[in-house]
Amino acid sequence: MEKKQVLKLSRVGKKPIIIPAGVQVSITGSEVKVKGPKGELKFAFNDKIKVSVKETEVLVETTHNDAKVRALHGLTRALINNMIIGTTQEFKKALELQGVGYRATMKSDKELELVGIFSSHPVKFEVPAGVKLLIEKNIITITGIDKYLVGETAARIRKIRPPEPYQGTGIRYVGEYIRRKVGKAVTGTAAATGGGKK
Repeated sequence: MEKKQVLKLSRVGKKPIIIPAGVQVSITGSEVKVKGPKGELKFAFNDKIKVSVKETEVLVETTHNDAKVRALHGLTRALINNMIIGTTQEFKKALELQGVGYRATMKSDKELELVGIFSSHPVKFEVPAGVKLLIEKNIITITGIDKYLVGETAARIRKIRPPEPYQGTGIRYVGEYIRRKVGKAVTGTAAATGGGKK
């Protein structure tokens, strides 16, 4: 007797997504559109995944047992859930400038200027469409409805001057732990003689 294959579903993927009040979710072919108080997002999902709207829930399903499809199942569910969160309350990332003379200003809605992180010149950063930047003292807060775009923008700004491991100066995420390195210590004999061998 032939053994019946058991369909293994992603534990994340099979959980229904609750649609909160004020949010509209529509499916057209392989595209899901989410519209909420904060904006609108679209996402094209794989044709091996089925997405449907039942009353106040979004259901993400698949009939494929392949490991890659199961991974897509969970990922699709997570992305749609993030779309709903983003269009209702937005995502946020905060960066902190650490260093004497480090300063950030918005030259316009789409241009961030960083001063002091390089002694020779200020650095300009073009803010991508879909995110907003707020500056309070040495804190840069990035907000937007697209989780990936908010995270990518924060990572790109941090990359301009990552925190260095000795003094910890640079641009870091708020609350980020920087593992510090200890500088080379001068030995007592070398310090007393003014150096090593001549």
